[in-house]
Amino acid sequence: MSSETLRSALARATDTVAAAVARGALSESGRLIAAHLGAGPHLIVADENTWTVAGERLTESLREAGCELAEPLIFPGQPVLYASIENSVVIQEAIRAAQATPIALGSGTINDLVKLAAFEEGRDYACVGTAASMDGYTGAGAPMTENGVKATRNCKAPVAVIMDLDVVAAAPPIMTASGYGDLVAKIPGGADWILADYTGVEPIDPDVWTMVQSGVTTALSRPADLAAGNADAFDGLVEGLCLSGLAMQAYGGTRPASGAEHYFSHLWEIEGLGAERTPPLSHGFKVAVGSLAMCAFYEALLARDIADVNLAAAAAARKPWDGIEADIRSLFDGALADHAVRETKAKYAAGDDLVARLQPLVAQWPAAVEKLRAQLVTTAELSEMLRLAGAPSRPDDIGLTADDVRAMFPKAMYYRSRYTALDVAWELGIFDEL
Repeated sequence: MSSETLRSALARATDTVAAAVARGALSESGRLIAAHLGAGPHLIVADENTWTVAGERLTESLREAGCELAEPLIFPGQPVLYASIENSVVIQEAIRAAQATPIALGSGTINDLVKLAAFEEGRDYACVGTAASMDGYTGAGAPMTENGVKATRNCKAPVAVIMDLDVVAAAPPIMTASGYGDLVAKIPGGADWILADYTGVEPIDPDVWTMVQSGVTTALSRPADLAAGNADAFDGLVEGLCLSGLAMQAYGGTRPASGAEHYFSHLWEIEGLGAERTPPLSHGFKVAVGSLAMCAFYEALLARDIADVNLAAAAAARKPWDGIEADIRSLFDGALADHAVRETKAKYAAGDDLVARLQPLVAQWPAAVEKLRAQLVTTAELSEMLRLAGAPSRPDDIGLTADDVRAMFPKAMYYRSRYTALDVAWELGIFDEL
C-alpha cells in the first residue's frame, strides 16, 4: 500500500481533507490542524490514558503552531468510557461553553463521541489517533448505544487525522490486535459485497473497492511483528484502517468496510458479552470471531453447487412475511425486535422478485465462486493470522461456544438490511442446513 493510495482516497472523501500517517507525525499535528481548522480555540478531548500518552506533546505542537487552547476535557481512565449518547452530550456542552473546535485524542470510543458531539454542534473536528484499534477514525458515522440498540448515527468524519506510528506501536498490544480483528472483516465483508453485486442489490463501486481491498493483504501480512510492537510494521495496518473510513466517506455508507461479520459483533455487544472484563471485550475482538464465523459459512456455501437450483420452487417455499416477522420477534425483544423487523422488511423479496434477484447469481455461479475464493481465506488460515496478531482465533477466546456462535447466525441475518451471504442462503432455502 502506498501513500499515493491515501492521497487518491482523500481526493474522493467528502469530509477528510488531510491525513498524516507516519513515524513522528505527532510533532506536525499542530501545523496540520491549524492549516485546516484555524487557530482555535481548540478543545482537546481525551481520557487519562490517552492524555498521558500524547496530551502534552499535542498541546505543545498546537501552541507552536500559534493555536489558542481551551481547558482540555479529560475523562477518567476508569471506569472505561462508553460510546453512549449521554457521554457525547457531555462533550457537546464543553464545546458550546468554550466555543471551541474539538480535537479527539484517543481511539475508537473517544473519536466516535467527539465526532457526534462536533456534528451536533455544527463544528468540524480533528482526530489524533493513539492506537491501531479500529477502522472508524475516518468513518463518517458514529456507532452509539441508545435504548438498548447499537446504531450508527450519521455525522461528519474528521477534517484532519493524525496517526503517529511510534505512538500507535507503543499502545497496548490488545488494542493493535483489536484493529487487526477489525481489518480482517474486509475479507468476508468484501465477499458479501460481491454477492450483492451479482444479485444487483448493491453494485460494486470499482474505485471504492480498490481503496479498501487493494492493500488488505499487505496490511494483514505481518501479524507477529504487529504483536511485537514493531513500528515499521504498522504503516500498512494503520493506512488500511484509515482507507477503510475514507472509502465509506466516498461511498456514502458502510458497505465497503463491513458485512454480516459486524452484526455478530454488534449483537454480542448489545448482549453485554465481555463487558465485565478489564478491559472490556473490544469491537475488533468480536468482529474477529464474526469474521471466522462468516468465513466458515462461506466455506459451506461454496461447497454447494447452486447452479441447478429451481428458483421458482425456492420462492414458493419461502415463508410469507407474517411468518418471518413472527420468527424475528421470537429471537429479539422490545425495540431491538422492532428494529430487526424494519431492517429485514427492507430487503425482503418473494415470488417473481426473488427469482429475478437470484437468477443472475445462479446463472453465473461458477464465475462467482472463482471470484469469492480469490477474495476469501480459509477459516484455518484466518484463525492462524489472528492468533499470531494476538487476537481471538477461536470462539472460546471471547467466552463463547460453537453453539453460541451458531445461534447468532439468524439474528445477524435479521439485524440489518444489508444483503449478505446469509440472505443468499436464506433465499435459496439452504440457510438452516449451512
